[in-house]
Amino acid sequence: MFDQLKRMATLVTVVEQGSFGAAARALGTTTSAVSQQIRALEQSLGLPLLARTTRQLRLTTAGESFHRECVAMVDAARRAEQALQTIKDAPTGELRMTAPAGFLAHLSRALAPVLLRHPGLKLHVLADDAMSDLVGQRIDVAVRFGRLPDSNWVARKLGTMAMVLCASPAYLARCGQPAHPDEAGPFEWVALDTGGSAPRTGLQWQGQGPEHHVHWPVRVSGNNQAWVQHMCEAGLGVALLAEWDVREALSQGRLQRVLPQWEAPPLDMYAVMQPRSAGTPKVQVALDALARLVTQSEHVRAHS
Repeated sequence: MFDQLKRMATLVTVVEQGSFGAAARALGTTTSAVSQQIRALEQSLGLPLLARTTRQLRLTTAGESFHRECVAMVDAARRAEQALQTIKDAPTGELRMTAPAGFLAHLSRALAPVLLRHPGLKLHVLADDAMSDLVGQRIDVAVRFGRLPDSNWVARKLGTMAMVLCASPAYLARCGQPAHPDEAGPFEWVALDTGGSAPRTGLQWQGQGPEHHVHWPVRVSGNNQAWVQHMCEAGLGVALLAEWDVREALSQGRLQRVLPQWEAPPLDMYAVMQPRSAGTPKVQVALDALARLVTQSEHVRAHS
């Protein structure tokens, strides 16, 4: 039966290609082998299927009828193979990710539609603002910001995130709203995971010209971006925060821009992956979703 199916597929190829030689090239075999397949098919059926002349090759009346069924068989086989490839390429299994806690709301916005489209995909997310033990925790994708440490992991830059200096209205009422970084003497930091040391932040006038570094003391620090924002809103100091995280707080007046004419450097955004999982469907679909998130955001510039 399998030999006969192979012969039927060979007949379809011969008709598609228009000659034995062209069919042989398409099938990666010899003209003699193709001729033998067609001859064996005709012998098994007891009817000639092809009328051969020195100038052309055409189906006989019986061959036309038989060829239609062969085409249907080959098309069914191709559809079956495509369906299997679709299943093979579909993201399945558990996708393990880690991201800073403050980024989880954006991550859920990116990945929820992916999970709805792919019921075979499971997701486990670890909220972590530090560079955790990615191997020990079996992480497939880590979303990270800023400069990356050297490693043998695969890193894909997703974009750059605008950063802004913020403080509460009450804090600025107490300490003033300077026009120049050198005038911000009484300011203190609410800093993200600094270990008590003052951050070095270079500010540029409207994003151009020389940098002015500020060296304010740290009043409050922590390793969670959302907590840093809450303490900043409570009036405990100035914080450097992602613009897309503070959009609502700024519009509602819970926070105000500090030194609004001065711009802090943007923060690079990366997806970091284990080499063994970087090309898997579950990782690729997550990267595509993150790339769409970056592209759609008004406050993240896509990396080209």
